[in-house]
Amino acid sequence: MSTEDRPPAPRSLAEALRGRDDVSLGALLRSRPDLITPVPTDLTQLATRAGTRASVVRALERLDRFTLQTAEALAVAADPATYDEVLGLMAGDDADPAVAQALPHALGVLREQALVWGGDDRLRLVRTARELLAPSPQHPSPTGLGPTVQEATAGMSPGRIQEIVTAAGLPSTHDSVSAVTSLTGLFTDRRRMAALLAEAPADSLDVLERLVWGPPYGQVTADPAPRLRWLLDRGLLLPTAPGTVVLPREVALHLRRGLAHRTPEPVPPAVEAAAVHRPQVVDSTAAGQAYTALATVEELLKDWDEGGPAVLRAGGLSVRDLKRTAVALDVPEPVAAFWVELAYAAGLIAPDGEADERYAATPAYDEWLELPAAERWSRLVTAWLPATRTPGLVGGRDAKDRTLSALGPGLDRSAAPEVRHRVLALLAGLPEGAAPAAESVLARLRWERPLRGAQREDDLRSRLAEWALSEGEMLGVTGRGALSAHGRALLGAPAAPAKSPEAEPSGPGDKLPVHHRPTQIPTLSAAEQAVASAAAARLLTPLLPEPLDHVLLQADLTAVAPGPLRRPLADTLGVLADVESKGGATVYRFTPGSVRRALDAGQSASDLHAFLAAHSRTPVPQPLTYLIDDVARRHGHLRVGAASAYVRCDDDAVLNEIIADKRAAGLGLRRLAPTVLAAQTDPAGLLEGLRAMGFAPAAESAEGDVLITRAHAHRTPPRTAPEPVPDGPPVPDATLLAAALRAIRAGDLASTTPRKPGTAPEINGELPRTGSAETLATVQAAVLTGEALWIGYVNAEGAASQRVIAPIRVEGGFVTAYDHTADEVRTYPLHRITGVAELADDAG
Repeated sequence: MSTEDRPPAPRSLAEALRGRDDVSLGALLRSRPDLITPVPTDLTQLATRAGTRASVVRALERLDRFTLQTAEALAVAADPATYDEVLGLMAGDDADPAVAQALPHALGVLREQALVWGGDDRLRLVRTARELLAPSPQHPSPTGLGPTVQEATAGMSPGRIQEIVTAAGLPSTHDSVSAVTSLTGLFTDRRRMAALLAEAPADSLDVLERLVWGPPYGQVTADPAPRLRWLLDRGLLLPTAPGTVVLPREVALHLRRGLAHRTPEPVPPAVEAAAVHRPQVVDSTAAGQAYTALATVEELLKDWDEGGPAVLRAGGLSVRDLKRTAVALDVPEPVAAFWVELAYAAGLIAPDGEADERYAATPAYDEWLELPAAERWSRLVTAWLPATRTPGLVGGRDAKDRTLSALGPGLDRSAAPEVRHRVLALLAGLPEGAAPAAESVLARLRWERPLRGAQREDDLRSRLAEWALSEGEMLGVTGRGALSAHGRALLGAPAAPAKSPEAEPSGPGDKLPVHHRPTQIPTLSAAEQAVASAAAARLLTPLLPEPLDHVLLQADLTAVAPGPLRRPLADTLGVLADVESKGGATVYRFTPGSVRRALDAGQSASDLHAFLAAHSRTPVPQPLTYLIDDVARRHGHLRVGAASAYVRCDDDAVLNEIIADKRAAGLGLRRLAPTVLAAQTDPAGLLEGLRAMGFAPAAESAEGDVLITRAHAHRTPPRTAPEPVPDGPPVPDATLLAAALRAIRAGDLASTTPRKPGTAPEINGELPRTGSAETLATVQAAVLTGEALWIGYVNAEGAASQRVIAPIRVEGGFVTAYDHTADEVRTYPLHRITGVAELADDAG
């Protein structure tokens, strides 16, 4: 293309955006969704918003390390800079080929996100980004470079500048500007600069070596040492304040051989496999963990079935209740906090809303229990993936030095879902069965989102990544550290690479180095996630153990369940016996108390004998038969009812035995009749007291019938699961993006259409202002002539916009017109039109 045919270079970011097509603008709005919240009226407003400090900071925080290094290099380059200048700063005099290969992609990302604009011959970093990244005494640059010679000598006297020029071996000049230019030319000339430094004393060069990679500032006394005096006389160190000197940027770049950064990192660190297992071993291990996860959540909810711990006044669980829950689940407290938070995220537990508020299972828990095991697992992991609540923070302190409690406020971290998804995506990029080294995963994440400023003190992303790895293992998404087949399906990830974790993909990134293309797993929509979860459940189903309908009874009053039991069997056995140990096989122990519990629940001795005979693969041991019969024979022999409380028994000898027992002294018993005793305690206390004495009393109603006692399942009213806290505005979908682009283009067309001189405001974006009579007359005239008009319009919500319309008719206080910006016929109330202006004759 000849120079005459080449389009003129953009003079501003708005002009650069105006030259983009819809695909490029759409990429900008997807990468920076805060720019369309709300939708800008035109491209000028979009450019203004893209340059605001908050938006630029957010965009910089989402750059990978090399792209950020490129932006930092632009901040210390000339404004504007050429591509070759930036390449020199990034690749140095040695022209690192990896840097040269990666730089076009980095600049492309910066351009796409509107942080850089202009062609390769005039690259400009947006002003706000330059202010954030350029070096200053208050905010040193990450490059370690200081100010330029021109900046450092801004307040220096002309005489002193001439002295420095002369000492450096340069001819004196007539003014300071030319003197500074001459000194800058010396420092940027590799050959002449090398000759100057060859004359420097060795200890002076040592001073430069200490400052060359930053910080570039040093302290001097009023009478500097000879090694410092030699540098100060030649401008190799320049004073910036009393007692402070700085190494000029040009000098530092010469000593660095042109490098803006000590270690450019064009290639992300590879995620290394620490171990490789057979895929079948990974999947079976992950399935075992998935089954354990289901059992743990069920045990937690069973423990809270009659009403869980009280809700703290500030919200959440108390430390004591968390410890109690950890003991009940036989896990450490941090792990117990994870299971509690997971059940909460899945909507299985919630506060009950009563005056004495407690945590309890929700109605959704009962529905969840009825699902097949694999579907129950998919419900849990589908709640885990997007959750922003972070159990790993439990026990820490918030900004006000208050302890963060499980289920309490302050645990949301909006970055958690993105980090979790990214960690699993990195695992998906490894070959099947490969488990990564945790440190290599953290190093990769730090490259993809480098820490800036205060973030280095609190590396939250690394902690979130470590928690994601451990939580994924506990849930069975991974097995032995490697991503399982059902975990891969859950992400909607493609098949694992067969040989290398950095397999060659195809697409726009093919020209990049292999390691520069991180594995990209798309974020799924709600519908896509449902499909992926169903696929994961199908893969997991054959790996989970089938529920059994039998146990193995043993002569030592125990029953062994060699696997998971079907729900009716597990529920009944859980009442009839106590769990003694868990693991691959669960051991239940029968005791007089557990048998009495079953009898209290309405079972008879014959029912229990029939139940055991039907579900045991071994004969029912004689000791167990005797235990059931013995407890049943004594069960209900004593009857406790409400008077305040009484005991009645047909055998007065038993009552005599109770009264004579010293342990009954606290019950306040006295005889009312040969077969009835009255007590000064309530029925529940009397039942417990008699059971502690070795009796098996039964409670009875006012009518004398035996009361059947079953666990009372306490449920909350219907509750919805907690909503994740978004990490900024959501990425716009295709429909919203198309509508936003159309509105921005329309507004830009209206704001940039030529107007007749003297009829429109001079500043783009300002609405035309005319009186109502003038507006009506101009619109009526346009109906007759068929001319188009430029109008300002304020809608019912108060949003102002500019439009180009061709009026068709005016009646009843409304104008009907063809709206060129919307490409359709619309009707506008005249009172909402702020003003009109005629378009120039060549506006078309």
